[in-house]
Amino acid sequence: MEIVGLQQRFGKRARMVTALAGVDLRVQRGEIFGLLGRNGAGKTTLVKALLGLLRPSSGTVRVFGREPGEAGARARIGYSPEEPGFPRYLYPRQILELCGALNGMSGAALAAAVERQLASSELQSVAGRQARQLSKGMAQRLSLAQAFLHEPELLVLDEPTADLDPIGRRQVRDLIVAARARGATVLLNSHLLSEVERLCDRVAIIHGGRVIREGAIGDLLAGDRELEDVFIELIEGAGGGTGYGPAQGWASPLPPQQPAAPSQPAAALPPWQAAPPPSPAPPSPAPSPPPPSPAPPSPAPPTEHPPWLAP
Repeated sequence: MEIVGLQQRFGKRARMVTALAGVDLRVQRGEIFGLLGRNGAGKTTLVKALLGLLRPSSGTVRVFGREPGEAGARARIGYSPEEPGFPRYLYPRQILELCGALNGMSGAALAAAVERQLASSELQSVAGRQARQLSKGMAQRLSLAQAFLHEPELLVLDEPTADLDPIGRRQVRDLIVAARARGATVLLNSHLLSEVERLCDRVAIIHGGRVIREGAIGDLLAGDRELEDVFIELIEGAGGGTGYGPAQGWASPLPPQQPAAPSQPAAALPPWQAAPPPSPAPPSPAPSPPPPSPAPPSPAPPTEHPPWLAP
């Protein structure tokens, strides 16, 4: 596998972002090569370009000396994505049979390979479940099984142990080592640095769409260093973050807010264009006078007495 000057851009003009900014990589036959980087560094874009799923903006990608999109090159590649998706109503055996047929397998050879992968991936216990009923771990096992099914010469594994239990992780490591023993090349994209440290012969660290360090594991870990410490040191030395800026990647910062310009007084209009003055507000109604207080009662007239009773 050889990558020279690979650039991958998305969008147009002012909104253009560059996911890969001139990547050069060479992976030798029969080695396990690790691809490291932070989220958004460009690893998945590189994998898609390697599989022929993206047309490079510039640069070249060669797999076995061919364009990655050619059928002859694809038939020699096994790919396990980070988030596998299968036809929901098919069963594991049917999915493996379909993948094998797409890779040119048939008859007794296909049937034997399917049974072998069901056993090695411990999928026999869930062979009677549809894909939609599988747990994350079992779906990941099925993804790995279809990648190893036709014994490809190049294995591209994207986070192959992400959803597996410790026993499953060890089984995947054993499968990878066995694949290298038969002469296969493995490209391992993982955030589990302990897995990379155990398995890989060489690694490349990508930051901001560029390879900032490439070399043998032994050279990177000289002096009893840990891969995690080396990784963090290199990323921080390159500026930290994702490394993207305007026209260079996904995480371009928002532009600073500009202070508002002072408002200018409106120009005076000639009399014939001037707006009519606003109508005066109607006068407020006068308050109603309070109701009059009731008059006091008049005194009763004196009582008249008959003459014989007059004082």
